[in-house]
Amino acid sequence: MSRELITSWSDYQAAIDRLLVMACQKICIYDEDLAQLRLDSENRQNALKRLLHGGRNETLQIAVRNAVPLSRANPLLVGLLTTYSHLAAAQQTPPQLAHLRDSMLLVDGKHALIRFEQDQPRSKLLIDEAEELRPYLLRFGEIWSEGGEPVRNTALGL
Repeated sequence: MSRELITSWSDYQAAIDRLLVMACQKICIYDEDLAQLRLDSENRQNALKRLLHGGRNETLQIAVRNAVPLSRANPLLVGLLTTYSHLAAAQQTPPQLAHLRDSMLLVDGKHALIRFEQDQPRSKLLIDEAEELRPYLLRFGEIWSEGGEPVRNTALGL
């Protein structure tokens, strides 16, 4: 069990890598636009592929407030979402959630990286803290259930 305060962007990036390597069952992400998560990098793509390859239902859930950068700047991630559409989903949250400014990376229901303000690196890293993660998991579930626009890499129709 471990808790760390993250105060720099470089430590934030290191914490992301640390969590993605630990993922065995499920990743839930809530973020403004995924820009700071850099999920199209090679090592992060490999971690996501490893997780999805052995995954079950709802292995990867991504909720973003702004899906335009995801669709335009993350072609590898969008490709994974398409290839593993039976295990992974991304959606843009509805307008009533636009005022939220935090970010969550939740892994396996027991590890997390919680960024308090989208423009700042200040975060807390939780390792093997299932009890402390419960409110964040509940909150992510509420955000996810609000629905929103699914992120797709292809246009619908003919």
